[in-house]
Amino acid sequence: MPTRKYKRAIPNRVELACATIRGFQRLITLYQQHMSVLGRSESTIRNYSSQLAAISLHFKKSPLRLTPQEVEKYLYDFQKRTGSKSPTMFKFTIYSLRSLLKSRRLPYSKMKLPILKFHRPLPTVLSKQEVAAIIEQATNLKHRVAASLLYGCGLRCMELRNLRVCDLNLDRQQLHVVCGKGGKDRVLPLPKRIIPDLKRYIRRYSITDWLFGRPRDGRAGGDFDGRYSQRGVQWMVKQLATKAKINRRVGVHTLRHCFATHLLDDGMDLITLQRLMGHSTLNTTILYLNFGYQTLRQPFSPLDTLFKRPKR
Repeated sequence: MPTRKYKRAIPNRVELACATIRGFQRLITLYQQHMSVLGRSESTIRNYSSQLAAISLHFKKSPLRLTPQEVEKYLYDFQKRTGSKSPTMFKFTIYSLRSLLKSRRLPYSKMKLPILKFHRPLPTVLSKQEVAAIIEQATNLKHRVAASLLYGCGLRCMELRNLRVCDLNLDRQQLHVVCGKGGKDRVLPLPKRIIPDLKRYIRRYSITDWLFGRPRDGRAGGDFDGRYSQRGVQWMVKQLATKAKINRRVGVHTLRHCFATHLLDDGMDLITLQRLMGHSTLNTTILYLNFGYQTLRQPFSPLDTLFKRPKR
């Protein structure tokens, strides 16, 4: 079996395209600079660059030299090869070409790229009893704190992994999400129930920087900078859901969906929920009305309540 060092020595798509495709090195350098200035995340730049490199390697030339017919044939073959298994990669391919054209101030009509329409399924939402069962299965203190924060604060996986001790204000019962999705910060109420576990967890492991650092048991790895890895968080949630005997598909983001839906069930208004979730638009938050039926009220006129006298 190849060693980890040997695997990392194998050039990736971008490196291979830079070495073999004329003009690709300059193209991808300018493209990545443009995307970085626009504030795109490292993962987005990396994924889009990889797709552009794959197209270049396929045609043995720069993507900017492709005809609309070549692009359409490439996309058609991609669909036939992967079917419905890789809708995300198909989307990345089109978006990477769009962003490349935009970076060069070229019209989308140059490649006649299609307009994407994807089916957006409703998320899985668990009952409060099921979420409680998942958290109760966490006998490991670190896992219990992580699962409680994912649900209790509605955190994304990235936001959980990026938490530092200095982001917690235990006296004010607040959690500061720094540079969340879209580079936005937000302040969330910290559940009172989790504070004793948080204090015990920080004290037991003498944590001073990343709240969830590299695990020592080897089952779920950490990133090279010491943070808990995305795969490690996913493994933890799936293990807890399995132990809780939840038969539905449960992921890290499921707990965030439950956070939003249960708050609506408890009577929270959409504007406040939008702020807590960190959504850019209210349309994203409105999705949870599909589950939070308790908050829907029969429409009425303010005239009906205008002359009602308050009870003494």
